[in-house]
Amino acid sequence: MPKKAKPAGSGKEEGPVPCKQVKVEAAGGPSALNFDSPSSLFESLISPIKTETFFKEFWEQKPLLIQRDDPALATYYRSLFKLTDLKSLCSRGMYYGRDVNVCRCVNGKKKILNKDGKAHFLQLRKDFDQKRATIQFHQPQRFKDELWRIQEKLECYFGSLVGSNVYITPAGSQGLPPHYDDVEVFILQLEGEKHWRLYHPTVPLAREYSVEAEERIGRPVHEFMLKPGGLLYFPRGTIHQADTPAGLAHSTHVTISTYQNNSWGDFLLDTISGLVFDTAKEDVELRAGIPRQLLLQVESTTVATRRLSGFLRTLADRLEGTKELLSSDMKKDFIMHRLPPYSAGDGAELSTPGGKLPRLDSVVRLQFKDHIVLTVLPDQDQSDEAQEKMVYIYHSLKNRRETHMMGNEEETESHGLRFPLSHLDALKQIWNSSTISVKDLKLTTDEERESLVLSLWTECLIQVV
Repeated sequence: MPKKAKPAGSGKEEGPVPCKQVKVEAAGGPSALNFDSPSSLFESLISPIKTETFFKEFWEQKPLLIQRDDPALATYYRSLFKLTDLKSLCSRGMYYGRDVNVCRCVNGKKKILNKDGKAHFLQLRKDFDQKRATIQFHQPQRFKDELWRIQEKLECYFGSLVGSNVYITPAGSQGLPPHYDDVEVFILQLEGEKHWRLYHPTVPLAREYSVEAEERIGRPVHEFMLKPGGLLYFPRGTIHQADTPAGLAHSTHVTISTYQNNSWGDFLLDTISGLVFDTAKEDVELRAGIPRQLLLQVESTTVATRRLSGFLRTLADRLEGTKELLSSDMKKDFIMHRLPPYSAGDGAELSTPGGKLPRLDSVVRLQFKDHIVLTVLPDQDQSDEAQEKMVYIYHSLKNRRETHMMGNEEETESHGLRFPLSHLDALKQIWNSSTISVKDLKLTTDEERESLVLSLWTECLIQVV
């Protein structure tokens, strides 16, 4: 595909400069995303930029703008979500606040124009046309199959939850004030054009959302129009605002976001508790009581600080020699809340085992590997004193697409299996082999081997080949 690259800094010196731009011209024939694998999907999403270049030069560092003159891709993008889709969606029962927000940026502040209860298309259209309000639709992958297909693959690729919001803004209007987010953002322009302004972060790689006042952020460092079929990426913490200029058709874009609370700091908090738990079993110093009345002190004592510093050094030394990091929450939370595998049919293959029943003489292979995590945790059903480690397998095959990224904690449950720690090597064999004979599994008895593969088969995690 022929391409023209425009380097950063090629604008007028006195005005904002464009971010890294890549212009792509149509190569003839159909152009769409490649769903062969999670990596091929991401590669096609950011094409013609190479994945290695993206992560070396842009990821968590600076914005990337890809403008595409590709009618086929623009048509595909438009099919993801358009203004007229709201009519059929509203007929399914959408509610203000939960599913849709109506808002407008007025004097640098976000003004919410929501009604109460159920959203009706005619009212949304009236606010859109007469009040020049932006319609924000939350997590459209719950209803739009192609967005489900894209985001499910991206969750496999990043190993992190991937959400989305659609923004539909009429001409001569702006929905949101300047702000920054706590997520990595990929924006696909679906309908019309949008005028973007990006500013230097005040908090690089921010951990929370924040609105920023115009007088504080200064002049934009990047300014451009995003056109149909175009893609814009920027890191969390990037201050941004966008509007649809007067005289143009309305603009629709989808913001695909990931890597919320997925930093090294989060991972450290997640793994440190398991490391302390294991080390305290062997180190009597960690089991010794803290000084009397330490919890009543206003400030940390020198003795306490010195002791904690020493313990952290001990933990660091232990960490250097371990291969087993215990993830207390992050792995499980990701699998519990992510999308189920994309299915064009009724999804029966995700809930009902198919094919032959595995037996001792069978050869089996793992399926849906990108949707499964294997982790070692203290036994959840035992008291703290008696806790032994168990192998937990969590999967997302039975997750509900309708609740994805909606915060429905009461409707979220984990799906999976639990095995004794003695099964860990056999499970790793299955994980690390394209196919494996059941009789070769590293377990003591044939009964254990058959029981293990039957349990996995019942959960649709393996198949007989």
